[in-house]
Amino acid sequence: MRRIPANEQVRVSVEVNGRVVTGQAESRTLLSDFLRHELGLTGTHVGCEHGVCGACTIRIDGDIARSCLKLAVQVEGASIETIEGLAPAPDSLSVLQQAFVEHHGLQCGFCTPGILISLDTLLRNEPNADEMRIREVLSGHLCRCTGYTPIVKAALAARDRLKELD
Repeated sequence: MRRIPANEQVRVSVEVNGRVVTGQAESRTLLSDFLRHELGLTGTHVGCEHGVCGACTIRIDGDIARSCLKLAVQVEGASIETIEGLAPAPDSLSVLQQAFVEHHGLQCGFCTPGILISLDTLLRNEPNADEMRIREVLSGHLCRCTGYTPIVKAALAARDRLKELD
């Protein structure tokens, strides 16, 4: 493996929300910064930069990941999903996003993108997730505004709605 000097620009090509994109990044550029500054996907928020708050949560090859703990060069060729890709169409909301609106699952919204990605992943993988499991997933996210109760209610409502649609 070739060592790349810290300030050298490297070409990074990834699939983001179903579209192949290419950008330039220094070898030390965080994936969160690459998404926001190079690709213009500002929905992924950066909070703590230590992987603790969950605001920067995205999916890489189907698994949730903290984008502040990955370097852009580490995801070359990967499939990435960000909050911008969660809705089925530009002018619509996913079932989970709609539930957040209906149950007041967000206030300032800073933590919401990461929470939505984590809960969407949970509901895809565990369609019968109960409240305890939802709270377990939420334990990896810091929200200072909601007290989590409306978020849990929204997740449970989305779970039930998704079951109706199946």
